[in-house]
Amino acid sequence: MRILTGIKRQWHSLSATGLVFGALFFAVSLTPSLIPRPFLLQAVLSGVALAAGYGVGASFRWLWGYMELAVPPERVQRILKWPLAVLSLGVAVAFLRQAATWQDSVRMMMEMEPVEGVHIVGLGVVALLLFVLLLALARLFRAIARWIAQHSKRVVPRRIANVLGILVAFLLFWALIDGLATRAVFNTFEASFQQLDALIEPEMAPPESAAATGSEASLVDWRDLGRQGRRFVALGPGQRELEDFLGQPAMQPVRVYVGLNSAETIDERVALALAEMKRTGAFERSVLVIVTPTGTGWVDPGAIDSIEYLHRGDVASVAVQYSYLPSWLSLMAQPEYGAETARELFQAIYRYWTDLPSDQRPRLYLQGLSLGALNSQRSMDIWDIVGDPVHGALWSGPPFRSTTWRWITDHREPGTPAWLPRFRDGSVVRFSNQYIPPDRFDAHWGPLRIVYLQYASDPITFFEPEALYRAPEWMSEPRGPDVSPSLRWFPVVTLLQLGADIAAADAAPVGYGHRYATEHYIDAWREVSNPTGWADEEIQRLKSRIGDLPPRSGSVDVEAGEQLPIRETIRDHAFR
Repeated sequence: MRILTGIKRQWHSLSATGLVFGALFFAVSLTPSLIPRPFLLQAVLSGVALAAGYGVGASFRWLWGYMELAVPPERVQRILKWPLAVLSLGVAVAFLRQAATWQDSVRMMMEMEPVEGVHIVGLGVVALLLFVLLLALARLFRAIARWIAQHSKRVVPRRIANVLGILVAFLLFWALIDGLATRAVFNTFEASFQQLDALIEPEMAPPESAAATGSEASLVDWRDLGRQGRRFVALGPGQRELEDFLGQPAMQPVRVYVGLNSAETIDERVALALAEMKRTGAFERSVLVIVTPTGTGWVDPGAIDSIEYLHRGDVASVAVQYSYLPSWLSLMAQPEYGAETARELFQAIYRYWTDLPSDQRPRLYLQGLSLGALNSQRSMDIWDIVGDPVHGALWSGPPFRSTTWRWITDHREPGTPAWLPRFRDGSVVRFSNQYIPPDRFDAHWGPLRIVYLQYASDPITFFEPEALYRAPEWMSEPRGPDVSPSLRWFPVVTLLQLGADIAAADAAPVGYGHRYATEHYIDAWREVSNPTGWADEEIQRLKSRIGDLPPRSGSVDVEAGEQLPIRETIRDHAFR
């Protein structure tokens, strides 16, 4: 009996308006966004959306009462709560029954198998439990704020005491989250990823060639390279592999990597990288690439393998690790650390490079993926290099916080979509994706060539905080060919969906989301670095050799959004 009484009391304490808004937010959270969602992620998203909707509805009801507007009597409100609850439940169930179809609309765009169905009961239970937990936390916040306000009224006016109670409660919760929970999570993650970084895989042996980083003759110890550094140095194409494919002489590519454990400070790691580059003859190659890795120190193999093949091994690349954490955690915990490392490395190499005779130095390029793209953009100030510019950059999956990318996108040519803009005549900056390579311009390249490789379905690039209150521009027609036509904007909920998409971005198939395909790097590097002697047939053969895409069943007309039998039709139709 006591339990039933407690449940009844809690039921009466719930806001009817909050329940209606919560049910609506829950329902639309099931609609598609950019990335297919696994069960648990969808359940968490729906639970958060339910809590957010309840908070919006309850706040609206409080504001209505605060303004002393007319409301039904308390007895009428209690009676109305039941039919409203039943109606809200019916809407939620109807949307749950449609959830699998919506998810399939995204999966179809990415040529994935359809889902078998959505576990309606399980999803609803998990979402409801999360809602109860968040509601309990909100009520705890309210109780603390009221307690502080009640005691403050003895010394300050009532309204000031109420504001003071909310402020102190907020600061207390923030301190607990930021000072205890967040730091504990970060420390746990950092310790785990640091151990993973130190792991030496048994099949990964130190290089025997004295010219390689990590060898006995190297200035950088093999153990200090870290897990991602050892992979970067050891797993690239060798001279024999290149020659077997090319059928002509090739060179052994130079790959220089400095891990976090290689030196104590950023300056020391940068100095070590520069010294290793000199030792390995990196500045004697025709092409030099400054690579900014992701948060864990990972360098996308497709981005480097492709340019090494295109230039027949006459390539040197260098990267310096700045974190153990995944990019999203590194961005939260150490937002400036990666940018500082990238900036110091670029400046050191650029100073040395500019002192070399212009006819005897390599062509200099920048490359980065995701957080690496963000920090790589931050490493170069155009005003410092305008007198002697680098030759180009290839930035893939630039995060939405990239100010340079954002400015260029905002100043695109009128009529071009935000997900594939045209910037002026295309002589300096071009955009490409998995359907359209960056060669669709009549203007010739200038001395500096920059290509942004981005997929319209990449939430790390196209997340927008403004989605809280307005639809992002990339949702306008024409949409990206890999974006579901069923995607709709809803205030608040779309922002939550895009946040969930970021968590699932790397779970998309290769060639979608945040997983960039080697084939598309080949097209981009072909424009940026202008390799000689490559016919279209040879490029296709190279894609077949090192590419990682499964065969595509068809293509998409960018203007019409329909499946077409010939993939090249996209290129013929789009944005002429």
